[in-house]
Amino acid sequence: MLDREFFLGFIKIHILYHASKGLIFGVEIAKELARHGYSVSPGTLYPTLHRLEKEGYLKSSSKVVNGRVRKYYQATAEGKLVLEQSKRKIRELVTEVIEEK
Repeated sequence: MLDREFFLGFIKIHILYHASKGLIFGVEIAKELARHGYSVSPGTLYPTLHRLEKEGYLKSSSKVVNGRVRKYYQATAEGKLVLEQSKRKIRELVTEVIEEK
């Protein structure tokens, strides 16, 4: 099992990636994360979304869907910047660790 801190780092990158492509919401991103093999409880997912918003990486808006309020998230300019910086670090890490060049 991955250490919680490493796990959360991967989750944050996935969230930022999908939020940079368009609006996301909790249930949808949970399904997407599950597709990648991450089992994320609401008790982990929603605080992570809120933290990313508080840190300025995501912005939210609400919309009523089927009589219920749904909160949507989208990456901010700062979120997109940190995602691009992360991509560079991921490439560097993959080259060093996986490809061993």
